[in-house]
Amino acid sequence: MTGSQAFTVYYDGSCPLCVAEIGFYRKRRGADAIEWVDVSATDGAVASDLGCAAAMARFHVRDKKGMLIDGGPAFAALWKQLPSWRWLGIAFSAPPLRWIIGIAYELFLPVRPYLQRFVRRRADPSV
Repeated sequence: MTGSQAFTVYYDGSCPLCVAEIGFYRKRRGADAIEWVDVSATDGAVASDLGCAAAMARFHVRDKKGMLIDGGPAFAALWKQLPSWRWLGIAFSAPPLRWIIGIAYELFLPVRPYLQRFVRRRADPSV
């Protein structure tokens, strides 16, 4: 694109939680203007400044200016792109809510593998 680039969401398409959440966001108004990149479909670098392992481990977005954002603040950046969620994105982009979402995301990360296994077992009891 000339002058700016698309807002990009990098997500783990092998994670059932991530797929469900991204599916929810992709149905929102404004989602068609976002580039959605399944990082589980790559085996190397996702971008020049983002490797596949890092992209699989944490939620990342790239804003229209090219800045890579991860963790809780990445969700706030995504929400600002969706008209019905913009107010929430603005609120969680400013302290102290920015700090709270960042801490909440860090607390969620260690629990994520257990939740993934639980969701997989519910979807396919033979796992």
